[in-house]
Amino acid sequence: MNQPTKREQSIYTVLAYRFFLLLVLYLLCRLGFYFTNLSLFKHIAFADLLYILLGGIKFDIVALLYINSLYIVLQAIPFPFRYRTGYQQFCKWLFIITNSIGFFANFIDFAYYKYTLKRTTASVFSQFSNEKNKLKLTFDFLLDYWYLVILFAIFIYAFIKLYKLIKLKKVPKFTWQIYLTHTLILVLIAGLAVIGMRGGWRHSTRPITMSNAGDFVKSPGDMSLVLNTPFTIMKTLKASNLKPVNYYDEQTLNNLYNPIHQPENKGEFKKLNVVFLIIESLGKEHVGALNKDVLNGTYKGYTPFIDSLVANSFTSSYTYANGRKSIDALPSIISGIPSIREPFVLSKYSGNRTTSIAKLLGDEGYETAFFHGAPNGSMGFSAYTNLAGIKNYFGKNEYNNDADFDGIWGIWDEPFMQYMAKTINTFKQPFFSAFFSVSSHHPFKVPEKYIGKFPKGPLPVQEPMGYTDMAIRKFFATASKMPWYKNTLFVLVADHATVSYLPEYQTLAGSFSIPILFYYPGGDLKGKTDKLIEQTDIMPTVLNYLNYNKPYFAFGFDALSNKKDNFVVNNNDGSFSFFKGDYLLIYDGLKSTALFNLKTDRLNKNNLVDKEPAIQTEMEKYLKAFIQQYNNRMIKDQLTGGR
Repeated sequence: MNQPTKREQSIYTVLAYRFFLLLVLYLLCRLGFYFTNLSLFKHIAFADLLYILLGGIKFDIVALLYINSLYIVLQAIPFPFRYRTGYQQFCKWLFIITNSIGFFANFIDFAYYKYTLKRTTASVFSQFSNEKNKLKLTFDFLLDYWYLVILFAIFIYAFIKLYKLIKLKKVPKFTWQIYLTHTLILVLIAGLAVIGMRGGWRHSTRPITMSNAGDFVKSPGDMSLVLNTPFTIMKTLKASNLKPVNYYDEQTLNNLYNPIHQPENKGEFKKLNVVFLIIESLGKEHVGALNKDVLNGTYKGYTPFIDSLVANSFTSSYTYANGRKSIDALPSIISGIPSIREPFVLSKYSGNRTTSIAKLLGDEGYETAFFHGAPNGSMGFSAYTNLAGIKNYFGKNEYNNDADFDGIWGIWDEPFMQYMAKTINTFKQPFFSAFFSVSSHHPFKVPEKYIGKFPKGPLPVQEPMGYTDMAIRKFFATASKMPWYKNTLFVLVADHATVSYLPEYQTLAGSFSIPILFYYPGGDLKGKTDKLIEQTDIMPTVLNYLNYNKPYFAFGFDALSNKKDNFVVNNNDGSFSFFKGDYLLIYDGLKSTALFNLKTDRLNKNNLVDKEPAIQTEMEKYLKAFIQQYNNRMIKDQLTGGR
């Protein structure tokens, strides 16, 4: 006879109960993590703590689905042998052992977190790989935290007891209807598992990463409370671990390249409004006004309104993205942090303390906002902008009219940009706003009423680029009638380049070429330079133009400065592309593999590596300075205006 505390249920009810049990136990682990590190989280209000605990469930589901994927499959396969006693005993101990390892990882951070201020990541395996006394270190750690060992033992004992609280009904009689039903249930479970592992079901949702914890906190330092340790370990198993480098002593390094910008005391701080327009896939190739030397001067491009802005803006003949993906763009443009080897927001360093132009201007009394017509949470933008100090987020949810939804990515650019102009008009000046477009994205459609209205060109992206150009024109037409317009500095920039047709852009340099325009309708900020400009230069250029009077951190340079020591850096497949002066250097991390003169060899056909040693040595010197600053500051969490 069964014990009275046990109830027989179907195998699916038992599976659901055990998964729910894990979620409850992970909640207890998070509370244990909170209370054992309470001195570091005292600033969190009770309401904020509840929101963090709620957000943590999302990350717990991901971790638990990965840890229990085999167990779930073994329980869900539609065959009667899964009811056998031996089979269920194997599954029981698989479940207990794998989840006990997960619990153990969480318990480690009860004690270890206060030393690192981050959840443990996969780097822990390499961090202690060279220690010869690992056994003694482990023993000392367990001895110092003996009370956690006892608590863990009690926790696992309770876990095993609760596992057995509900048990399976006897095997049902298997008919073809049962086989069919259980097969459909397996498919449903698999679908739900995939959605859970990704962290969402939307087409535009990227697989969840550590940076998504930013959606639930007000400070990057609190992200660890949202996360769980098995999640951070799994998500960093393939992550690039930067290594500290010491090419130069501190003084030499800072003389060569220092990402701490000091105020120049040029005059009173100008509280202009600042609006960033970040345009999806707007490669420089599409802008006719930036390609007057192409096709013997006959090339017209696909963006007539942006062409008119070029004539009234400050820009350069050489403007570059720091990455090739949308997810690379926001940290580069708003925080002055490029992605090296992997997107910054997906890296293990995404929880570092950072600053941004939005945060700095917000501290000066600016209202701050971000506009993106995709479903909220798409691309992880809401998490990033929250951590970047942007106070207001306007997405598809706030727009609240699915009649203008493109069916895949978000609200069409034309109506959403009108919504943005009208929303900005309610802001108190000064304000900072950033917009990220969606319409010039694969599958490259335009609204039905505009089919045939824009030139198609040889590339599918060029027709919707014409549509987005029209949307930008209409935005400026609306904005120009508003009282804040002439007091606003606009920056138009692409998130990245895309596929190319012209041979001038089918090169490594061309693959990163984008427009970057600084447009101030109330001033005389106009002209074209040959000075290199990259996305990370936008933040220092704008702040210096406003005469911002405090030190700040950004990896870029002031594009308006007369200094010529600036450079552009991006990273592709592990190799550095390093632009300085007239040259492009390709460096694989150990040696230079290519050198091109961009002025005389636009198609990058003449490799000058080792043929111009003075130029090559000079470029390697500055690249190594960048690598040293980037690696060491990432590792030491020094991405703010301090040392």
